[in-house]
Amino acid sequence: MKKGLYFIVILFVAFSCREGDLVDTEYNPTPYIVEGTEYLGPFPVPPDNQLTHEGIKLGQHLFYDPILSANNSMSCASCHLPEKAFTDGNAVSVGIDGIAGIRSAMSLVNAAYFTKGLFWDGRSDNLEEQALLPVEDEIELHHNWGDVIEEFKEHPTYPQMFREAFGIEDKEEIRKELAAKALAQFQRIIISGNSKFDRVNNGIGAFNEEQFVGLETFFDVNPLIADGECGHCHNDPLFTTNQYFDNGIQDAKTLTEYTDIGLANVTNRNLDYGKMRAPTLRNIELTAPYMHDGRFQTLEEVVEHYSKGGHATPNRDPLIRELGFSEEQKTGLVAFMKALTDTSYLDNPYVRNPFK
Repeated sequence: MKKGLYFIVILFVAFSCREGDLVDTEYNPTPYIVEGTEYLGPFPVPPDNQLTHEGIKLGQHLFYDPILSANNSMSCASCHLPEKAFTDGNAVSVGIDGIAGIRSAMSLVNAAYFTKGLFWDGRSDNLEEQALLPVEDEIELHHNWGDVIEEFKEHPTYPQMFREAFGIEDKEEIRKELAAKALAQFQRIIISGNSKFDRVNNGIGAFNEEQFVGLETFFDVNPLIADGECGHCHNDPLFTTNQYFDNGIQDAKTLTEYTDIGLANVTNRNLDYGKMRAPTLRNIELTAPYMHDGRFQTLEEVVEHYSKGGHATPNRDPLIRELGFSEEQKTGLVAFMKALTDTSYLDNPYVRNPFK
């Protein structure tokens, strides 16, 4: 071979095999089909982030990997434990520096259907936006995406996983937006819709007496029993209306006395002071303590709050008033809410911790 031609071949090979090149890793994503959710409504997936096995697998690994935190001590799963319906069991969550936040970690169960804002104050429009925030939150993971991306690039498997999920050809194409898409895909498959309530609704089994009293109170089925007004904010099938309410939880006589202004942080509207996202009641049995600040330890305390009507705050919803539940109704409401428990999503291997 002539010397000049040999040199050209060497350059071609070197260029073709440059550092970071991923074209040898196959890109052939497999669509992931979510089944059995018709009762919950049309499954919402953004056109630019369709579910794939490869995307979900990447999101699963990122969710459980402490690489997203500045000191590699916490992951998303640290505040969203699968066995607690993806909450953490704390009144408010604590970040990597031992600093407590001001709100409780919300459940991620059926988060795919949370289409009117994420977080208690609705500050993110969708799961892709939401996934970007905890990494750089100074109280939570206290990292920065620039450094996280560099760690991804040097990781032994993540560059190939990004290639398989999103078709990048070089690890330099890894972006935080792709990581957020993968995390969003993972969160969308955490589906709960097979509780006792759902089975009875489908003609399988029956409620016991306590659960039936709770059902009648919750949905105002029996005109002889006082309406619990529950279904207005926590309606079937999601047991949230995806709306924001002031439920009289804060002792505020004026707007300036709200300790947490909630939705008003986003809208800057006086009428939104104190309004928080109505969380889903599915798996509520597993997500104590309750309310945005975790002030109630038990469901019995929650029911007592609504029975008494809470505080007369400036924006308290008109349906929050002294309801005066009987002891039978109180017991029934707790029993009915426990009939919304369903952890069958844990049977999905993509939902579980891949590092265990």
